[in-house]
Amino acid sequence: MTQQISPATSVSGAIQLPGDKSISHRYAMLAGIAEGATKISNYSKGADCQSTLACMRALGAESETRDGILCIHGHGLDGLREPSAALDAGNSGSTIRMLSGILAAQPFTSTIGGDESLSNRPMQRIMTPLAQMGARIEARDNRFPPLTIHGAKLHPLEYTLPVASAQVKSCVLLAGLFADGRTTVHEPVRTRDHTELALREFGADVDVEGLSISVTGRPHLTARELRVPGDLSSAAFFLVAALIVSDSSLTIHGVGLNPTRSALLDFLAEMGAQIKILDVTSSGGELIGDISIRKSGIQGGALEKARTAALIDEIPVLAVLGAASEEGLLVRDASELRVKETDRIATIAENFKRMGLAITVREDGFEVPGKQRFHAAEVDSFGDHRIAMAFSIAALAADGPCTILGADAASVSFPEFFDTLQRVAQ
Repeated sequence: MTQQISPATSVSGAIQLPGDKSISHRYAMLAGIAEGATKISNYSKGADCQSTLACMRALGAESETRDGILCIHGHGLDGLREPSAALDAGNSGSTIRMLSGILAAQPFTSTIGGDESLSNRPMQRIMTPLAQMGARIEARDNRFPPLTIHGAKLHPLEYTLPVASAQVKSCVLLAGLFADGRTTVHEPVRTRDHTELALREFGADVDVEGLSISVTGRPHLTARELRVPGDLSSAAFFLVAALIVSDSSLTIHGVGLNPTRSALLDFLAEMGAQIKILDVTSSGGELIGDISIRKSGIQGGALEKARTAALIDEIPVLAVLGAASEEGLLVRDASELRVKETDRIATIAENFKRMGLAITVREDGFEVPGKQRFHAAEVDSFGDHRIAMAFSIAALAADGPCTILGADAASVSFPEFFDTLQRVAQ
């Protein structure tokens, strides 16, 4: 699918965003191994989160949606059943990486794979700790999906992540639920803590000390009634749109403000964004509030080390903001971008080139000069949802209409993206 985006003179109004993708995944998995019927409102409609639901159904955790509320019927830690066919994670790295932690503990063998993009994403970082816990995992070329997971009785593990990754941390913690004893993960830098919060909400014993997170095995997980906050990563596209388009004033309602994710708001404020946070509440251990933003003079900034890890998903659209800023954007320590749905460093650079924008690429990041003019172009998502959305935002500031090739990739996380953009971009 192609999508044409015309330049905008204003991004204004009020919007509500779909449920946070990261939280939706975790709620669905934990609901499937809890006891009873968990009811979830504002569950993400994105293809990735639907892949997680489909996998959980194939494992025996039935679900249905009534009046906008998703109900998942869990049968406890030992209630999953052997799937009749290979599990399909679609394009979702979150699904395959986190769910593998649960599959590793089952008394059966399962296979989980996905689409062409997912099939080329390396999985050693979850295979190594799961093997140390007692599971046996086979993979194409010993590193790529599909994974065949021979479940086993797992033993607890103390594991230091070689690279900061919330997905790998979550995989190990989920596996630790099934082990007799205490499983601990040590992080090099702090990553998003949605798994820790969700585990506590369902009744697990979780302890956090600095960069070390521990979970006690064999908890009694019970069904909950939960609301998924609006996705801050999705909000990032609209926040940047309001910052680069003249005469903009936008309010986004009900957004998740988890401190391990709100580094985005801190970074934008440091760059000069006029942001206000309103009506903050809490649900399921997650902070939720409204964000108000208006067109602001944006200076420049640098992402490195812990801040890069915290903002890894937002980097494509922050690159666009960097080109429109006064002083540009420097990104370091972002080698994780090379193994996302695409090599995002390469796909950002290619689309910058097409729009006549300068960028200097390094192995672990890039540097974007500021004060650049965006030119009308045909850009490509390369099948990556965040690239599709980031360059749709860039198109709002171009000197003519732009065409987004493969625009349907946005549906992986945000099926309503283009409709929402059309409502606020004038």
